[in-house]
Amino acid sequence: MEFIAEPLQFIGFSLRTFGHSVILIFIALLLGIPVGWQRGKGVDSIGLRTFPIVSMASCGFVILAKGVSISNGDPSIIGSTMQGMLSGIGFIGGGMILKEKGDIQGIVTAASIWNTAAIGMCIGFGRVEISLMLCIVNFLTLVLLTPLSNKGYLDPKGGLFKETNPKGKLSDKEDEAI
Repeated sequence: MEFIAEPLQFIGFSLRTFGHSVILIFIALLLGIPVGWQRGKGVDSIGLRTFPIVSMASCGFVILAKGVSISNGDPSIIGSTMQGMLSGIGFIGGGMILKEKGDIQGIVTAASIWNTAAIGMCIGFGRVEISLMLCIVNFLTLVLLTPLSNKGYLDPKGGLFKETNPKGKLSDKEDEAI
């Protein structure tokens, strides 16, 4: 094993660091799956794979930023990396939001993508407990509140719960799209 490790040391490879990074990235991947599974249902979904990949990639960026920040002695690298990641994730999430004839869809999916990025970032910083809570709360929110959300919405003017029409579009009393 020494003959393999020695050349790899030359390029800065550490088996211990590699093992630690693999574990963190795998945990981030696993914690992205429940949210992706819930959002991946249905014909028009973005699928199960997107959320775990966002979580895993976010973790990888944080691990990289931490390593570069430590080796360069510049803590601002972490902030800059996170800022860039969040902008990129916002762009991906923004692509999920669609508006058609007063009907807006994809906001919950966009927010869930944002959350899976936070899950990965927390894992990258070694805060598994925060990422676990983000995963659980996001998943339970989707599972428990989606049926209620599908029934209608609360009208801010009248304070009444109005049902959506069968097509899933919000409508007023005259069945006009809102």
